[in-house]
Amino acid sequence: MNDILDIKGVSKFYANHTALNQVDLSIAPNKIFGLLGPNGAGKTSLIRIINQITGPDEGHLFFDGQPLSPEHQQSIGYLPEERGLYKKMKVGEQALYLAQLKGMSKAEALSNLKEWFLKFEITDWWNKRIDELSKGMQQKVQFIVTIMHKPKLLILDEPFSGFDPINATLIKNEILQLKEEGTSIILSTHNMSSVEEICDDIALIYKSNKILDGSVEEIKEARSGNEFSVKYAGDHMAFTKALWVDAELKNTQTFANGIHNSTIKLSESKTTNDLLKAILPHVRVLGLEKVIPSMNDIFISRVNEINQENDE
Repeated sequence: MNDILDIKGVSKFYANHTALNQVDLSIAPNKIFGLLGPNGAGKTSLIRIINQITGPDEGHLFFDGQPLSPEHQQSIGYLPEERGLYKKMKVGEQALYLAQLKGMSKAEALSNLKEWFLKFEITDWWNKRIDELSKGMQQKVQFIVTIMHKPKLLILDEPFSGFDPINATLIKNEILQLKEEGTSIILSTHNMSSVEEICDDIALIYKSNKILDGSVEEIKEARSGNEFSVKYAGDHMAFTKALWVDAELKNTQTFANGIHNSTIKLSESKTTNDLLKAILPHVRVLGLEKVIPSMNDIFISRVNEINQENDE
């Protein structure tokens, strides 16, 4: 099966600035792909190229195995961070218009829109003007018109921005449902918690370069190191003395009733069995688990690594 989108050696140059530098990415079918990076990293330039708003100065893009071309635009849905609805148009009129731009017949669009408006409990908005709606309401409408033609590839730029927790959960669940129904999704966001919750794969873009990519699980595992969290009851000093010289005690939290939680970094030559043999004669172990870094920690760590490499 072809990747839904292959990006090979894509570069984009402006007068005094390189926006993208030889970027390679593969978006697998039926996956949610997190496109991460700080402001100015190059994410927006890449999204504009995928949407054929601009073209690459170097490199090639392939959509479902074919060179990306204007005909593929009907198979792509795009929700920009800066929403773009016509303020004076009525909600229903505008939704019908935008659906037909994506190749839907008026009858098909009307039928689908009625289902979506009912699902989102916004049927009474149909004859309201866009500028009569709150920002969150407008975003709901734009989300619907972005996805209603069932695109093969959906690009969402900060889709949770401006939503309260209830509506953010609603949108998140719809994104997961779209994935289940066969849509591939690129999620551009600064919200690392949403990346952990719903993304299968990620790429980190920094200063126009891809500096990290892969599956979320594999990246977290690869960058977890050999750190473990140990919950135990007993004397903390006895626990500390029981550790051998190549087991580093990173930190300890102490709770009521003599309960402690310590983070231990083991040397590569040691295992959890070695750790347990050392401490079990001295404390009662209540829990042991590997410390897995968050995507936010990984994001910051990788950017710091690149900055250090550039300073050397």
